[in-house]
Amino acid sequence: MTKLSVNINKIATLRNARGGDVPNLVQFAKDIQEFGAEGVTIHPRPDERHIRYQDARDLKTEVYTEYNIEGNPVPKFVELVLNVKPTQVTLVPDTVDAITSSSGWDCIKHQSFLSEIITEFKNSGIRTSIFLDPDPKQLEAAKTIGTDRIELYTEAFAKGYALENYKAVKPYTDCAERAIECALGVNAGHDLSLDNIKFFKENVPKLLEVSIGHALISESLYFGIENVINMYKNRLQ
Repeated sequence: MTKLSVNINKIATLRNARGGDVPNLVQFAKDIQEFGAEGVTIHPRPDERHIRYQDARDLKTEVYTEYNIEGNPVPKFVELVLNVKPTQVTLVPDTVDAITSSSGWDCIKHQSFLSEIITEFKNSGIRTSIFLDPDPKQLEAAKTIGTDRIELYTEAFAKGYALENYKAVKPYTDCAERAIECALGVNAGHDLSLDNIKFFKENVPKLLEVSIGHALISESLYFGIENVINMYKNRLQ
């Protein structure tokens, strides 16, 4: 079964909006694991506008499932990941002022940089993943830099699916099939939701993990977090 990793950035956003420690991020992470989530994802940004770097450290001893830290590998981020040693680090090429991630890596242009960073993480026993558009050329380049997995950037699929353009999944199917041939694990994330996750899962082979935050937290306002986690897990079976 595909693992569900819950991105808890939005919980940190809610906490920070009021100050104090409500909702408590660590307790929320513990609860979602108890409710059945197979992983916790955070994406700290340099301005710490949601997840703080201290949050990443505080979560280290409380996440007993998969712990995934996403981010652009600037020096401060690299230092944090090497200190925390999560299960997985997902490298995302977002700018400092990005509202959310908006593109995958150009692994051809940044091949040398990414190879060096990935080697450093792997030498510390941390599984590596690269945020990637479903582009065959970029997939081949990702293989050469030594990453363990790719995370398919799924916004284009989600937009197409919402317009009933179900062929929008084909580039992801093709990319996943090629990744399997290259012995790369396949993750996915961004704009996946209860509406589209089942279709995506059925059409993307060997999908190991999905990381879902904004949609899942929003859906939980209506259905409750425990219910929503189980709804996702049912669709991912």
